[in-house]
Amino acid sequence: MKYMFFNKHIILIMPIIIHLDKVMRDRKMSLNELSARVGITLSNLSIIKNQKAKALRLDTLASICHALHCQPADIMEYVADTAEVTKEEEQSD
Repeated sequence: MKYMFFNKHIILIMPIIIHLDKVMRDRKMSLNELSARVGITLSNLSIIKNQKAKALRLDTLASICHALHCQPADIMEYVADTAEVTKEEEQSD
């Protein structure tokens, strides 16, 4: 997950977590195979898989779900509240 520091606080920047690697592993599908099935470059698919994408087109998400025989919720998770932890709390863990 990506975090940003602001006045001794850690703030979660992106509340959407991508679980594409887990779904691919469960389906025993490589990045190369998914790339070929979806019609998206390895580079762009890797950006999505590694949580670097700032946006994801719905038609791309639909193609990924079709190729992996899954639902969007299998691939993405919304974290309800922005995680905010003080540096002191983090150090005490």
